[in-house]
Amino acid sequence: MLVPRGRLLLGPSGRAWASGLLAGCAILVGLLGVLFAGQTRADGFDGAVDTSFIAFFAGHRDLLPWLAKPGTPVPAVLISAGIAAGCLIAGRLNGAVLALAAVPAADGLTDGVLKPAFHRTYLGGVVFPSGHTTAVVALTATLAVLLLVPPQRSSTRVARVLLVAIFCVASALVATAVIALRWHYFTDTVAGAAVGVGTVCALALILDLVWDRAGRRAVTGAAGKRQARSPAPPR
Repeated sequence: MLVPRGRLLLGPSGRAWASGLLAGCAILVGLLGVLFAGQTRADGFDGAVDTSFIAFFAGHRDLLPWLAKPGTPVPAVLISAGIAAGCLIAGRLNGAVLALAAVPAADGLTDGVLKPAFHRTYLGGVVFPSGHTTAVVALTATLAVLLLVPPQRSSTRVARVLLVAIFCVASALVATAVIALRWHYFTDTVAGAAVGVGTVCALALILDLVWDRAGRRAVTGAAGKRQARSPAPPR
């Protein structure tokens, strides 16, 4: 058996905070979902926040669909493929798996489980959590795991931080756009962000477990083969 390509995504030091972040995201989504289940109109908080976004972008309606674009399927898939290709070039097979799995897993959870379960609607559409926000935040969280979790090369630190920051801004713009377009309530985007982050944390933890076990088995197997080939000691 070959040793899996690529170092662990989180490593022992990252598993604790990833587990805590996953738990926090799950609790947040669950609480918001229970609070807003079956809701057909904004409550006081969402109404106040959403109104300010809608009013601010009232004269820029044509811009909003473009701002929401990174959270749609085609750009999200293309970006995922680009990240995966970069990981393969860098020899990080587990990173490529994370990049390819993050958006489908997060969107599947949002559209296949959470939206039907909580059935919060806005102008007749089921909206909790925001799928646009889920997708773009899953991409951002994936990049954060791949580019910011140590060890990393110090010479690329500025470029790595800048790229993740750009995706953070893009995530904020997507969330802003879907609120201003009246596709989602503000709290839909909060839940969508939590789903995106939590899904990436869960996938990274699972992949680390699989890679770690496979690596240990490969090392044990190689050691056993070397021992079997060693000549028996003289009597």
